[in-house]
Amino acid sequence: MTGWSCLVTGEKELKEIRALDKAFRSELREEFSLIHLQNKTKLTVLEGDILDESCLKRACQDILVIIHTTSVIDVIGVTHRESVMNVNEKGTQLLLEACVQATVPIFIYTSILEVARPNSYKEIIQNGHEDKKFAEKAVLVANGWTLKNGGTLYTCALRPMVIYGEESPILSAGINGALNNNRILSSFSKFSRVNPVYVGNVAWAHILAMRVLQDPKKAPGVQGQFYYISDDTPHQSYDNLNYTLSKEFGLRLDSRWSLSLSLMYWIGFMLEIVSFLLRPIYIYGLPFNRHIVTLSNSVFTFSYKKPLYSWEEAKQKTVEWVGSLVDRHKETLKSKTQ
Repeated sequence: MTGWSCLVTGEKELKEIRALDKAFRSELREEFSLIHLQNKTKLTVLEGDILDESCLKRACQDILVIIHTTSVIDVIGVTHRESVMNVNEKGTQLLLEACVQATVPIFIYTSILEVARPNSYKEIIQNGHEDKKFAEKAVLVANGWTLKNGGTLYTCALRPMVIYGEESPILSAGINGALNNNRILSSFSKFSRVNPVYVGNVAWAHILAMRVLQDPKKAPGVQGQFYYISDDTPHQSYDNLNYTLSKEFGLRLDSRWSLSLSLMYWIGFMLEIVSFLLRPIYIYGLPFNRHIVTLSNSVFTFSYKKPLYSWEEAKQKTVEWVGSLVDRHKETLKSKTQ
């Protein structure tokens, strides 16, 4: 979940949180330091590679729960396929094996909505049970493994909707793009109908999953299962969501004529051919492809239970953060003028 930072709260006996990543931005380290000073829970930051078995072994020592969010998501094909599979599949497998050796009993995997894999932008997916991708499948298959101390490993996977909220890299790109385009938002996803989920509710879902897996009475019902994570954010297009969160700052949707969905799909196909032909000599970062057109304009609707953060709370927090992006843009323009 690149770009997100979440804090585990409300766990009375929580002694330590370990955050493991290949590298941490300096501002994120500062944020972690503040969290550590404000809470009794120890927060340890570890840097290492998920393909480094010795690193994973050290990180898993004396840990009771693993929340695995590491993944490479490349929708435009600029990352080598082998690198993607190494991190997503091999890295997950190595982490599961490290759990066995370190006797970690609970493993929660943050999956992606993309495992539903719509084959057409006209396909509607509603509360479905679709085939899992390799990493998620490895996690769910590992449920019931015997740990080194004779205990049992219990796993589950969470599939959040597209996540929005403070520090969202997707939302940030859309807002900054509009600020540099006369405050006109993209209308690339106007045919979609989804219920995105607020980042705070995604974090809370992981805490709830952890609690259930620790409960001997409730755990059997979720072990080895996957769950979609949504909240009460209104069903709407991605474009309308961006507009709702930014309209008070003067951003607006593009009202000009746009290409039909079928034409964008075939243009995406032609761009893929160009990228394939150039690959031996040049890595061409596609503006979009068939995959992006499909995911950006599909219909995904799911039921939900009462979330920790309501839509109104989530909207308020996110709008305040969007305001900080607008202010930062103004300061950038001002400094350039000077």
